[in-house]
Amino acid sequence: MEKFKAFLKRKDVEISVKRYGIDALGAMAQGLFCSLLIGTIINTLGTQLHISALTNTVATIGGADYTVGGLATAMSGPAMAIAIGYALHCPPLVLFSLATVGFASNALGGAGGPLAVLFVAIIASEVGKMVSKETKVDILVTPLVTIGVGVGLAAWWAPALGSAAMQIGSLIMWATELQPFLMGILVSVIVGVALTLPISSAAICAALSLTGLAGGAAVAGCCAQMIGFAVMSFPENKWGGLVSQGIGTSMLQMGNIVKNPRIWIGPTLASAITGPIATCIFKLRMDGAAVSSGMGTCGFVGQIGVYTGWINDVSEGTKAAITAFDWIGLILICFILPAVLAPAINYFCRKAGWVKDGDMKLS
Repeated sequence: MEKFKAFLKRKDVEISVKRYGIDALGAMAQGLFCSLLIGTIINTLGTQLHISALTNTVATIGGADYTVGGLATAMSGPAMAIAIGYALHCPPLVLFSLATVGFASNALGGAGGPLAVLFVAIIASEVGKMVSKETKVDILVTPLVTIGVGVGLAAWWAPALGSAAMQIGSLIMWATELQPFLMGILVSVIVGVALTLPISSAAICAALSLTGLAGGAAVAGCCAQMIGFAVMSFPENKWGGLVSQGIGTSMLQMGNIVKNPRIWIGPTLASAITGPIATCIFKLRMDGAAVSSGMGTCGFVGQIGVYTGWINDVSEGTKAAITAFDWIGLILICFILPAVLAPAINYFCRKAGWVKDGDMKLS
């Protein structure tokens, strides 16, 4: 056993929640951003701004036509797997082999493909690392083992994992449609908290294919955290903090939250308020890419996702037009209400002596 532990250490195989639940999951979200999400944005820009270079077919593969954005979207499986491998410190031959593993896992997992990619890519990465440079024919053995293990597991696990993810996501979305007030609170708070924690809310939403009304609640929760912390901490962090948290990530406050968890009350309660307002009053829906549901105001991806959903719904005939009420709801939920509610709640926390000057100062 000691020899095996020493072997794992030498191979940098660390079986831990941090390595798989934080590092790998966070990297997967970045892979999704650089493929599926950026492809969706490119397609939306091309369609709305009538840029022919972005709407014209640039490749035809297997009878399917692809635009620039379509090619980026099609590569989401490989991008996720390679990103996971990078986070797990895979050597080059393992890392490059993961492109095939990611493609197979995502394709076989269906709409729940991201969850399949996460599980399969982690195992294929670690097995690949263990055999890497252990033979004199490493250039043959390492890709064969990595791809063999990955594709084999994808064929075995991916359909079930994808189906399970879809069922869970569908259950959440069904419950939100049935009970928009209670589920609006739950989804908004949970996804918003996940965004601030050192895990990936975007990857979670993508893995569960969380869209629709539940996706709108998720957007509300993420925005409450990001805009809430950005405005609450403005006296300490000024404009740099406003930008880095408001369109970057509220995860920057994690160190301060560990020191004083009460600074989290304002944004979390704000998300509990904006979530049901989004679901019950404005019927805010995320009908764009599911990964956008967990992005909040990060690069305005959440808002772009909502807008993309509107465009798709109009083109499909499920929505008559984008109205002023839609825009008012989006701006209120994503920007104005978090900027007002979180600082107002935090004011009472300060009056109670729970939060003091400097508690939200970014180093």
